[in-house]
Amino acid sequence: MPAEPAIVLDRAVKVYKGGMAVAGISFALEPGSVTALLGGNGAGKTTTIAMIMGLVTPTSGHVAVLGAEMPRQRHRVLHRMNFESPYVDMPMRLTVRQNLTVFGTLYGVPDLTRRIGDLANQFDLNEFLDRPSGKLSAGQKTRVSLAKALINQPEILLLDEPTASLDPDTADWVRAEIERYRSARGATILLASHNMAEVERLCDRVIMMKRGQIVDDAPPETLLVRYGRETLEEVFLDIARGRRQAQEAAQ
Repeated sequence: MPAEPAIVLDRAVKVYKGGMAVAGISFALEPGSVTALLGGNGAGKTTTIAMIMGLVTPTSGHVAVLGAEMPRQRHRVLHRMNFESPYVDMPMRLTVRQNLTVFGTLYGVPDLTRRIGDLANQFDLNEFLDRPSGKLSAGQKTRVSLAKALINQPEILLLDEPTASLDPDTADWVRAEIERYRSARGATILLASHNMAEVERLCDRVIMMKRGQIVDDAPPETLLVRYGRETLEEVFLDIARGRRQAQEAAQ
């Protein structure tokens, strides 16, 4: 019997006062899959992720995570999810240990002291575990942010540009840790990124959004063939600039 999808969006719509952010999108993510959610600024990616997290209520349509309707039933599944973004800072006056303790407590992590110790060893945090988070370098903050995202060993991991502004070595380390975690935990990962090489490396499916709608949805290799391109960056630019539509209209 096929496994139930980990995430389901069915004709999800979100309208703000300034207009429609998400215009009736539908997709389902299989357990253990790694999917990229791509699109330019204003495409609707952040709103989509916020609806999946239960932070934003759809204007209409349906969003379900691990069988729970979001946001009405989010209390049932929040402890099985987590989120990571370099654009969301932890409380800067708290030490790394204090921050991990707070988040671990919120997620109800058992044997939290041991879990923090394991993460500190895994991500090489021991040197600055008792340093205020506001005094960390960008690379150190990234390692702490990833440790926070994995503290509850989530079944669903939502990543918003996890390697933005990182040097190539640190970015490669982050990608390797994501791959390692997915393999070990069988987690379902949804990744929003502007780094197309990262998407090609990590993802087995790409959902392209533009102006709140899904304009394409396929494995990376299928998109390369469909658009006659050698890289996903070229595909992304074709979609963002409407090149394919213009070519089809001219034929």
